[in-house]
Amino acid sequence: MKFSQIALPLTHLTRKDMPFVWNEECEKSFRTLKKKLPKAPVLGISDTEKRYVVFCDASSKGLRSVLMQDEKVISYASRQLKTHEENYPTRDLELVAIVFTLKVWRHHLYGAQFYLFSDHKSLKYLFDQHELNMRQRRWMEYLKDFDFDLRYHLGKENEVANALSRKDFVKAEMMMHSYNLYEKFRDLNLNVAELDSGVLLHKLEISSNLRYRIAQA
Repeated sequence: MKFSQIALPLTHLTRKDMPFVWNEECEKSFRTLKKKLPKAPVLGISDTEKRYVVFCDASSKGLRSVLMQDEKVISYASRQLKTHEENYPTRDLELVAIVFTLKVWRHHLYGAQFYLFSDHKSLKYLFDQHELNMRQRRWMEYLKDFDFDLRYHLGKENEVANALSRKDFVKAEMMMHSYNLYEKFRDLNLNVAELDSGVLLHKLEISSNLRYRIAQA
């Protein structure tokens, strides 16, 4: 069962003009949440004494990166591509992801040694190349402020960053939009039932007191 479905009875109690009535369904929902929340994955707390590991990825959807220590996630970062970035070649796009990552977590990474993984193999030789365009030279000047070991790994091994930057990220966004839409339907006193083919809305009541107000006036 989805988290949103489990929490639905409790969510109803937070609505405007909704009487707070704690029934058996609410109690069941509350107890289920108590069991599931402690088991949910949580972000770790960074330790300056340990080495950071950063995973970056870029796609046609956006830039995503993950900061980790001891195989535990410390933080996520992501953003959509800007209009001009959509025309970048793949190599430049992966480089943009690295620069974006270092800017977001500069407070963690500046002055620290860390590993940075990318699934674009040519970036391994980035610091040995002499023929760079103006855009790449500007980025290189920024990268020189950090002490990191740039490493390559296969794209299929980059599961965390890939999940954020590709279909799984889009799917997660769609789920959140769907949940918010369901709540708006319920605020309109529509009963919402989820089906495999979509949603079923029923018991729509529309009324107006305009005629009564005219008569009173």
